[in-house]
Amino acid sequence: MFILYPQAALFPLGQLFATPGVLVEVTEVEISLALARHAMADWGDLDQEDIDENNRALKEGSRLLSAYHSSSRVKFWIITEWDRSVTTVLLPSEY
Repeated sequence: MFILYPQAALFPLGQLFATPGVLVEVTEVEISLALARHAMADWGDLDQEDIDENNRALKEGSRLLSAYHSSSRVKFWIITEWDRSVTTVLLPSEY
């Protein structure tokens, strides 16, 4: 998988994983672009409460969650663990 990793990343993504479902439903380019957005603290399609929680988590070292939609309207999540060792791309149904 080709990954764009921006120089402006605010945190490390660690090891990257993608679930089988998201690999079938979302293109690699869309996943890569979403990972770049996630690493720059663009949390995607979250409500303000979840955005505020992510911004706190970024400072305090908690888990980070972003939500995005593919061009075919498939919702997918990106979760980076609290220690920034692992980032997983998945469909909500695979959580």
